[in-house]
Amino acid sequence: MSVPVPAWLKELVGKNKAALRTSRAMQAENSIHTHTLHTVCHAAKCPNRGECFNCGDATFMVLGDICTRGCRFCAVDKKRPLAPEENEPQRVAEAVKEWRIRYAVLTMPTRDDLPDGGAAHFARVLRAIASTTPEVKTEPLISDLQGNVAALHTILEAGPDVLAHNVETVQALYPQVRIGADYKRTLTLLEHVKKYNPGLFTKSGFMVGLGETPAQVHVLMQDLKNAGVDILTIGQYLAPSARHYPVQRYPEPAEYTAWKEEALSLGFKAVASGPLVRSSYHAGALYREALLARKLARKV
Repeated sequence: MSVPVPAWLKELVGKNKAALRTSRAMQAENSIHTHTLHTVCHAAKCPNRGECFNCGDATFMVLGDICTRGCRFCAVDKKRPLAPEENEPQRVAEAVKEWRIRYAVLTMPTRDDLPDGGAAHFARVLRAIASTTPEVKTEPLISDLQGNVAALHTILEAGPDVLAHNVETVQALYPQVRIGADYKRTLTLLEHVKKYNPGLFTKSGFMVGLGETPAQVHVLMQDLKNAGVDILTIGQYLAPSARHYPVQRYPEPAEYTAWKEEALSLGFKAVASGPLVRSSYHAGALYREALLARKLARKV
């Protein structure tokens, strides 16, 4: 049985949809079509699309918009993916320059069909941005690469400023929600980033409203902190359609505030927590917040 969406949340989503009609947002849409790009904003039906496009931000989806896994929460298409497009790195780099982006978030669908999970192609995109606009900070939001450490190194060697990989939900819900993924593999990947480059910020995010308990949320946050994660995002799960995993609950805004306070008390350097928060939401601001927290900690 579906859980009714509260009126306050409908109002928030409505405001963001209205922002899609602004001139800035329409310019962003036109640029996406001009450069034949994919964005996770579209593929995942992100509720913040209007707000972010109106600010000139977007999360580019590299390696197409088709995923090889069957996570029940995700709106990204699941079918046979196409081969990586050779000119995609330059197209993305040109769009970043055209939008005057200063902080670029780039994500990818899981590509289990490729030996390296698409890591080499992804690294080419990062290098194209660095070559075209060297002042731009980059945050790759990657798949688990099936635990392929060499593939992870390929991406890290391209010089990102933040490495993001989402845990998505509590361990107990992985069999129902994250088919093909593995909770411990996600934590191991995040841990390995810190071992490879201790100074690189790591980031992860999870959804609430899937049926998790307060105790499970606490354990999840502690596990991420133990894995060395610096930046955390927490947001409401919104089912993309009736065929997807059903929403179990809509936490009230005060609960997001409490989760943020708990996460900061555990030692995370920057936290975004709210019903419409997604992994790339205000990513540049979170990065700057983490930088400041690191500087202040070093002074103590």
